[in-house]
Amino acid sequence: MVPADAGGGLMRGDLLADPVEGLDEVLAAVDAFDGALVAGLLRPGAAQAAAVAGLAEAVAGTPLAARVAEAAERAAAGAAGEDHFVALAAARSALLGSVHDALAQRIGEAVGRPAPGVESSPAVGGEKSAPAASGPENGANLLAAARSWLCDLARSGWRGIDHELVSGAAPVVSAMLPDPGLRRRATLLDGFAAELAASCPGATTLERVPVRRWADLWSRALLLTVPGSAGERSDGSVTGRLLPLGVDVQEHATAVQAQVHAVFEPADGGAPRLVRAGVSAPKPDTVVGAGLWQLLRPRMSLLGAVSEGRSMELDAMPVTAEGDLVWDDERARAGEPADPFATARVRLSAATAAPVVPLDRHPVRIAVPVLLEGYATHSEEGGLAFDLAGRPLAVDTDRMPAAGPLSPEAVAASHACVGLLRWDAGEFLLQPLAVETIVRKKTVAVHAGAWAGGTTDKAGVRAEKAATDAVAVLRERAGRLLRK
Repeated sequence: MVPADAGGGLMRGDLLADPVEGLDEVLAAVDAFDGALVAGLLRPGAAQAAAVAGLAEAVAGTPLAARVAEAAERAAAGAAGEDHFVALAAARSALLGSVHDALAQRIGEAVGRPAPGVESSPAVGGEKSAPAASGPENGANLLAAARSWLCDLARSGWRGIDHELVSGAAPVVSAMLPDPGLRRRATLLDGFAAELAASCPGATTLERVPVRRWADLWSRALLLTVPGSAGERSDGSVTGRLLPLGVDVQEHATAVQAQVHAVFEPADGGAPRLVRAGVSAPKPDTVVGAGLWQLLRPRMSLLGAVSEGRSMELDAMPVTAEGDLVWDDERARAGEPADPFATARVRLSAATAAPVVPLDRHPVRIAVPVLLEGYATHSEEGGLAFDLAGRPLAVDTDRMPAAGPLSPEAVAASHACVGLLRWDAGEFLLQPLAVETIVRKKTVAVHAGAWAGGTTDKAGVRAEKAATDAVAVLRERAGRLLRK
C-alpha cells in the first residue's frame, strides 16, 4: 500500500474486511420489505404485514417514525393510499442511505480521506427544486399521475403485473418528455416500465424476480413524484485544471455512457476536488467494443485528453453540487501531459469529495477513486483478488470494458492500480481503471480508456472499422426511410 503522505489510497485493508455494525440488520429490514412487493400489498399476508412493520420499526426514533408507522399499519390492512406508499418508500430510501453513509465512512477511514457529507434538501429525498417549464399546475398533475401508477404497481406486486397495468405509464411518460423539468423522471419511468413490460405477465413469465433492483427503481421513482424532489442540478461553475484518473464505461444494448473520474485543481489555489464528467449516447446493438467511442467521442473532447494522457484547462465549466461537471467543449482546452498515476500519487489523498444529495445515498452509488501499490495478486474462488497486508480485496474484472486494452491478465500481472472502490453483495470490490505492470523490464501503464480518443492497436482498429461500417449502414437506411 501507499503511505498517506505520499498520496496513498488504500491504507487499511483490515477496515474493509471488518463488519460494519448494524449493517446486516438494516439490510434485512430492506430485503423483507422488498420481498413484500413481490406479491403486492393489495391483500397482504402475515409475512408481508410483518415485513412492512419491520420497516417501520427500523426507522423508529427518526423524524419519519410516526408517518411510517401509520403507513405500515394501513399497508398491513391492505388500505394504503398514495401518501402511505410515499412514506414507505422514504423509509426504505433512508435505511439504504444510512448504509451508504456507514460504508462511505468506513472507506474514508481506510483510505485516509474524509467521507463526503450529505447535501441538505427541503423535500423528501429531494434535490434543489426548480420550476417546471410547463408550469406548476401541469407538472403537478403529471407527477400525481405517475404516483398513482407507481402505487398501483405496489398493490399488484411484481408477480401481479400485466400488460394493461404496465402500459398505464406510457401516456404519462409521453406527456413528461417534452418538459425539461420532468425529463429525468420520464426517463426513469420509461426504463422501469420497459423492464416490467418485458416480464409480463408476472405470474407466469418471471422465473426470477430482480427484487432489489425493481424495489430501488420503484422507490426512487415514487420519491421523485414529490413536488420539488428534483430540479436543476447545476450549482455553479469552476475554473482550473482537470487531471483525469480513468474512465468507467457502462454499456446497454441501446445506450452507452462513459464517466471520467478526475481530480480538479481550482485556479484560485483552493483544495483539489474529486469530480466526474459523463457523456452518453444511444447506440445500435451492433456497435460494441472500441466502436463505442465513435458514438461518444464527438460529444466530449475530454475523451481525447484521457487517451493522450493530458490535463484540461476549464474556464467557468458548469458543475453540480455533487461534483458532476456539465460538460461544454467550448469551456475546455487541452493542457499539459498528466499521468493518472502521478496524479493519484501526488494529489488523490488531498482531494475532497462532493456532498451527496439525499436521494443518491445508496450503496450501489459508491465509487471512490483509490490508488493501490505493492499488493500481491492471487485467484480466489470466483475471481481475482489483491492481497492488502494479508486481507483480500476482490477485483471486479466484469466491469472492465471491452472498449479498451485493460484485461484481467494485465490486472493479474500488475503492481499498481488506480480504480474505483465499490460495494456489492455484502463486500467491497475494486473496479480497475488503470494498472501499471512490467513488460520487458519496463513499467507500462494500461488504461481502460486508452482507446477513447482513437487507437493504433490492431484489435481496437478492427472494432472501430466494424463500428464505422455498421453506423454507415444504419444511417443510410434511416435516410432512406426519411426520404419516403
